[in-house]
Amino acid sequence: MQTGVLRVLRATAASWWRHRELCRTGEIELATELERETVLRDLGYLRQAAALPHAHVLCGEGGTFLHLGWTTVSTLAPIERFPLAALAVARGTPFIDIRPISDVIAFANLPCVARDGSVDSEPSGSGKSVLLTTYIDMVEGLGARILNDPRSHQSA
Repeated sequence: MQTGVLRVLRATAASWWRHRELCRTGEIELATELERETVLRDLGYLRQAAALPHAHVLCGEGGTFLHLGWTTVSTLAPIERFPLAALAVARGTPFIDIRPISDVIAFANLPCVARDGSVDSEPSGSGKSVLLTTYIDMVEGLGARILNDPRSHQSA
């Protein structure tokens, strides 16, 4: 699987307009170095997504976000056009698809996922933070779809 991951990350890096322009103008060494740096950065993001218990991918009308605690990687595109997020989900990172949610006011008033695992004593309202599993309970109640649900790995 590692070869497939690297293949996707290299293709993504090579498709970037800057890479294509450098190749077109003959600056192949610089293009190759930038591609290498991009692949290594993205591999780091994938490792974080696999290692952090609160990491998750969120996809809505505003784009797709790979939340890694204090770091967020995003694009305005749906997950189908964001290979890094799609790879993270394929490797087991929880995926929250909020596109089916119709009550945007209720969604906007939800607390955030705790970035570092610490939660607020009263987890209600915007600006507050809750555990990822609590957040999933809340968004699922509003109609979100969940893949790689971390709640199924917990003992009752």
